[in-house]
Amino acid sequence: MRPDELPDFSRLPPPVDDGGAAHLAGSKLPDISLPATDGTDVNPARLPGRTILYAYPMTARPGIPLPDGWDMIPGARGCTPQACAFRDHAAELAAHGVDALFGLSVQDREYQREAAQRLHLPFPLLSDHTLAFARALSLPLMEVEGRPLLRRLTMVIDEGRISHVFYPVFPPDSHVEELIAWLEHNP
Repeated sequence: MRPDELPDFSRLPPPVDDGGAAHLAGSKLPDISLPATDGTDVNPARLPGRTILYAYPMTARPGIPLPDGWDMIPGARGCTPQACAFRDHAAELAAHGVDALFGLSVQDREYQREAAQRLHLPFPLLSDHTLAFARALSLPLMEVEGRPLLRRLTMVIDEGRISHVFYPVFPPDSHVEELIAWLEHNP
């Protein structure tokens, strides 16, 4: 994604902290495997070391319009710029002790695979299309056109337990810089 293609986040309504993620820090992840865009199934609860799992509502596909009013839903817009920022900083995250990096949405594996390939992501996207993971953790959701979608957040997970949560995340394209700053102070 080129800088001239980025949405102007200053013109979009920012999300507010509704407390929807306040319960997550310190929680153990549920023992649930999720389909990944690399063809594997990943169980974040069983991953060793430090994992970053960022949740996002949905990625758009070129030529397919976003849901009506998407830009006016606080925190909805920005999934592609966020994924590109994680892509561009993946090596830096690894240098700060991140052993695994994943994006998470409720879109199915095939839908996400297109985005992962188009955006040249060096990490897999995970699908929670059944909402089993989201419901087990009581992740914050929003409903758009009758579909439940994840609200944008980032979890720092150490040995299957959530150490820190960033919520709400805004603007999504520069959030990874906030995460890196946190990692520098919390090795």
